[in-house]
Amino acid sequence: MTAASGTATVVGGLGAVGSMFVELLRAGGATVTVVDPAGSGPDGDVVVGDITKPSDRVLAHVESSSVIVLAVPEQVALAALPSLRTSGALVVDTLSVKSRMDAAIADAGREGEFLGLNPMFRPSLGPRGRAVIAVPYVDGPQSARFLDVVRSWGASVAVMDADRHDRLAAATQVLTHASVLAFGVALAELGVSADELLAVAPPPHRTLLALLARIAGGEPEVYWDVQAGNPYAGATRKALFDATSQVDTAAETLGDFTTLMKTAEAALDDHSGELNAECQSLFDRIAEGRRE
Repeated sequence: MTAASGTATVVGGLGAVGSMFVELLRAGGATVTVVDPAGSGPDGDVVVGDITKPSDRVLAHVESSSVIVLAVPEQVALAALPSLRTSGALVVDTLSVKSRMDAAIADAGREGEFLGLNPMFRPSLGPRGRAVIAVPYVDGPQSARFLDVVRSWGASVAVMDADRHDRLAAATQVLTHASVLAFGVALAELGVSADELLAVAPPPHRTLLALLARIAGGEPEVYWDVQAGNPYAGATRKALFDATSQVDTAAETLGDFTTLMKTAEAALDDHSGELNAECQSLFDRIAEGRRE
């Protein structure tokens, strides 16, 4: 499949992630059919059906497509594997956890290509300038061509195995979301109103408030899936808990606190300078937005 040709079936194409893939694939010239149990879409090209118990009509689209995108929860994607075992299409999942799917594909004996994608952004933001992780469970030329399509959307693509994906997702998503949600819970316990905070908030605090609004205002199921599904989530939250305790202990002396700050900065390797500059640029844009 190229950006301007091919047929695709997007299972779960009425959801946020599925809708993004439908829009992008159609914009590239692909003929796209949506399979979704939710009902009809605005263009009348939705096949109402369940990929885990496919009707003849659903199977016909599966068998005639060059690409099948599974924009569905993990339990649905896993249950769909028997229906896709002999399909010659490239199958693409969009799961936030990859290790269980990796094992299930091996157990199912699927020989056709299977590619895992994880867009590291909310679908409403779009892919341009953003990262997509790719996990080629069963690699081949179809997967390579599809990743070229993803790059044509303006995204950067990082290719890795399932275990590395889950480890990085734990650091970038589990840790980030847990930190921001814990920040919000702590604020709620301090007895300070949002109006008071916004009136005096320094740039780092206002940025965290904005992140809290973004995450806490999202779909609970999406964020719960990240916290509950990743095999490294528990260890990641424990690391956060332990780190908070270290801050508490280090606050007793300047020497210990200085050491803790150096330890924290070491996590950035040699990127501290560029990230500090990026933070300054972000703060400047926030200030400019407030003046408008």
